[in-house]
Amino acid sequence: MHGFSRAAAAAPMPARAGADYQLRITGDARVQLARGWLWLGLAALIGSGLFAILLVASRTPGVNQWLPAANFFHVALVLHVDLSVIVWFVAMAGMLWSLYGRTNVQRLGWAGLWVTAAGTLAMALAPFVDPGEPVMSNYIPVLDSTLFLAGLAVFGLGALLLVLRSLNAAPRLGLHYDGHGALHFGLSAAAVSAAVALLAFGWSWWVLRPDLDAKTYYEIVFWGGGHALQFTWTLLMLVAWLWLASACGARIRLTPRVVVLMFLLALVGVFATPYAYVSHDITSVEHRNLLTWAMRLGGGPAIVPLGMAVVLGIATARIHEPLLRPLRAALLSSILLFAAGGVIGIFISGSNVRIPAHYHGCIVGVTLALMGAVYRVLPSMGYQAPRGRLATWQPWVYGIGQLMHIIGLVWSGGYGVQRKVAGAEQVLRSTGEVAGMGLMGLGGLIAIIGGLLFVVVVLQAMRAPAGSAR
Repeated sequence: MHGFSRAAAAAPMPARAGADYQLRITGDARVQLARGWLWLGLAALIGSGLFAILLVASRTPGVNQWLPAANFFHVALVLHVDLSVIVWFVAMAGMLWSLYGRTNVQRLGWAGLWVTAAGTLAMALAPFVDPGEPVMSNYIPVLDSTLFLAGLAVFGLGALLLVLRSLNAAPRLGLHYDGHGALHFGLSAAAVSAAVALLAFGWSWWVLRPDLDAKTYYEIVFWGGGHALQFTWTLLMLVAWLWLASACGARIRLTPRVVVLMFLLALVGVFATPYAYVSHDITSVEHRNLLTWAMRLGGGPAIVPLGMAVVLGIATARIHEPLLRPLRAALLSSILLFAAGGVIGIFISGSNVRIPAHYHGCIVGVTLALMGAVYRVLPSMGYQAPRGRLATWQPWVYGIGQLMHIIGLVWSGGYGVQRKVAGAEQVLRSTGEVAGMGLMGLGGLIAIIGGLLFVVVVLQAMRAPAGSAR
């Protein structure tokens, strides 16, 4: 076999010891909707890369004077983060959720896609039309401008429609699961946690006084929902890990029932969110601490055993098919980065750049898993499977760049370099501080290249006729 046909990509792998975790993809209506979400995700990554270039331009003497705002560095940073994290993750969730369940809610799915895309476009245009003041709030940084905030609200409405479609389309729960059903359960659990996150965002917006300063207001509004969203991204990552491992021929020594239990453990912590809203004022320290505690402890009991099972399975798998190598590269680099981010989180103390090192590692771990999921699903969408050295090296380029980035941040954090500052505000006094931030910058540049290579690989696969992969 020299490639994946659409039928082969959707069919279960041959029977072997250990459970087989595959998503069986059928139905043209589902595939068409998933294609739309994939295109939105690719557009978000392209836009994120362009704003990353503008980040460099905004700090280049002679060039920055041509940009539309004096503080365009932070303006571009807001859009870079929102497109590469929020829009990309929501689009990938939309792609995966569109591929399973009933097809009688497709109109709701298409409405969610178009509304979300419209909100994304408005946010992307805001820096050039109505930039406003950048507010570097946690989870969702914003521009305090009418166009950006309107676009964000529209985007949120689209995300709500997507979640409603996903919950309505979800298969019925049961007591008996195979690998296919276990992955669908994981996707449904991710939709539930996303619904809790949207509830938290709406609750915060409804009860919070609007007369607070912008930084405090947006920090509180996005705190609860932002924490809840981490459960969604974690569940999607775990689904992708199992799917990619099985696609590579790994023997996962966990039964589907145990995997469903792990998904439940990864989900249960999100229900601390509504309790935090009922029991404590959203401006209180108790509210913030309860959400932080739930996020830190909620996914751990599931991530560690599932991750270990995947690593042990992939370590013994022998890959002879070249088209599987990009999947393995995405899987292993995802686990490496997520583990690095988790370990860094254990040693955080104070407010310094170790905090972004922690969440960059975890976020990039999720991103790499979703990149691998895209590689896996392309043949089922009628496209060619990613192939060649570029497809295999892309996850490693992106992952190694991000690993250098977070190592630089951890190094600098040891010297007390503060987060969310740039240029002279960083006050880099010693050679060690300068070296650490230099490593961070070099790693970030390599990671940007790796992210753009992903777009190149996927577009090449989409342009080639599906039959040429056979």
